[in-house]
Amino acid sequence: MGKKKQPIYKVVAADSRSPRDGKFLEAIGLYNPLTKPHTVEIQEDRALYWLDKGAQPTDTVKSLLRQKGITLKRELSRRGLTTEQIGSEMENWTKLQEAKQKSITRKKKPKKSVDVEQKSEEVSKDENNEQSTAEVQGASEEGSTSKD
Repeated sequence: MGKKKQPIYKVVAADSRSPRDGKFLEAIGLYNPLTKPHTVEIQEDRALYWLDKGAQPTDTVKSLLRQKGITLKRELSRRGLTTEQIGSEMENWTKLQEAKQKSITRKKKPKKSVDVEQKSEEVSKDENNEQSTAEVQGASEEGSTSKD
């Protein structure tokens, strides 16, 4: 789906014998990789239904299901936990995900600006280095012309 250079993907349950872009059994979600952060909308109950029926997700879909916590929920239900226990585990997982997002956004913030005095000192050092290299190059050029 989407437009040229602007893809949007459908997450579908399809028979393995059908073509890639062909007939599918059910559309269970959407994935938009271009938004910041990327958008993943998956119907959790339908995804769990198809996984329980034996559907094999592709690597990309498996990653998306992990990001949404659907694979964790499925694993917890397979262990035989009650819905209350699953709910508390999912809340803990959600808190951890939010903490990770906060730490990522902190790392991406620009560094504090350097004082103007430090910048001016760096510029003057660079200018002095350029002048000294120009003098050395000029001296070496004079030496090379006298040898000819």
